[in-house]
Amino acid sequence: MGGDDVRLRAVVTLAQGMAAAHAPRESWRAAAAGACRALGGSFAALSVWERELGRLRVLVNVGERARDEEEFPEDEAYPVHQFPEITEFLHERWVVGGGPNAWVETAAGPAAGHAEYCHQRVAALRRRGRGCCVVAPIVMHGRAWGELYVARPAGAPVFDRADADFATVLASVVAAGIAQTERLEEARRLAFTDALTGLANRRAVDMRLEEAIERHRAEGVVVSLVVCDLNGLKRVNDTRGHAVGDRLLERFGSVLSLCGAMLPGTLAARLGGDEFCLLAVGPAADEVVRVADELCRRAAELELGEGVACGVASTEDPLGPVRSARRLFRLADAAQYRAKAVRSAKPVVAGREGPDDPVVRLADAPPPAAAERRRFRGRR
Repeated sequence: MGGDDVRLRAVVTLAQGMAAAHAPRESWRAAAAGACRALGGSFAALSVWERELGRLRVLVNVGERARDEEEFPEDEAYPVHQFPEITEFLHERWVVGGGPNAWVETAAGPAAGHAEYCHQRVAALRRRGRGCCVVAPIVMHGRAWGELYVARPAGAPVFDRADADFATVLASVVAAGIAQTERLEEARRLAFTDALTGLANRRAVDMRLEEAIERHRAEGVVVSLVVCDLNGLKRVNDTRGHAVGDRLLERFGSVLSLCGAMLPGTLAARLGGDEFCLLAVGPAADEVVRVADELCRRAAELELGEGVACGVASTEDPLGPVRSARRLFRLADAAQYRAKAVRSAKPVVAGREGPDDPVVRLADAPPPAAAERRRFRGRR
């Protein structure tokens, strides 16, 4: 098989690897690993140019990493002033017709005669035992997005002009893959996010709750659900307009998010209309009730509205076996309904009123007739 065929196959493999990724990190890893294989490198990195912070931030390192290189570094970043080609070569040169072409650096520095010599990169190559690297700009939407970096160890053949040209092609494939990943992430975000408040939506809660109940059944992990009904929204809409009502929903959403943050890993969501929830996986039931109580207190202090009716159901409380997400939802919903009926300023907690707990009885009762005003959710 000829060299061109090999490189064509490498391009296809890289594109397929990125297309198969389900998350940004997987896409970054596939891009760097594919480019490393295609160029016969021993190490590769993908970095993004954060203009607002004036730095090049490394997203992923693959291959033979040095001791100070993590696969997905939290804070590996380099000030742009250390890499003048970021602003010069990646932007100004090609926007005036130069084209975003890759270039080669060697550990020998200027003695190798490379016009784009950067002493910072040369120092890094020497420090990490690498002999050369090829750097390819990644361009998206007409602007420099970042760079693809592939290196070879000291003693290996030095990248040549043909390698740099091929790296330019690979960078364009990477750019297309990243753009596709970003579009998919945006689609996922929109699919699982409430447009008004920015919280998770009902679809996200259903999925997360199903997974949590599976963990509860398999591992005994505590799963708790707080369901809230925002009081007074209709009055606000009727007397002050829906724009003010939306502001109330947004403000309560912020309060909900703040309280949810008190329980690590908790999902804050708007179920629809004036109904919201918190889904906590792991924290003890008493911790969840404490946060729900804080939520009620803060909601009562909002300038608009009339506080919330809040119900809590946790697998740690005496509810009987919780084998389905639907039952836990019905329990939390019934607790919220009772809180609303008795105008409780504090959360009502399912299962804490003795063996004949009215909330548990209400949740486990046969579904009400269609003519009744209140109907429990039938979703999972």
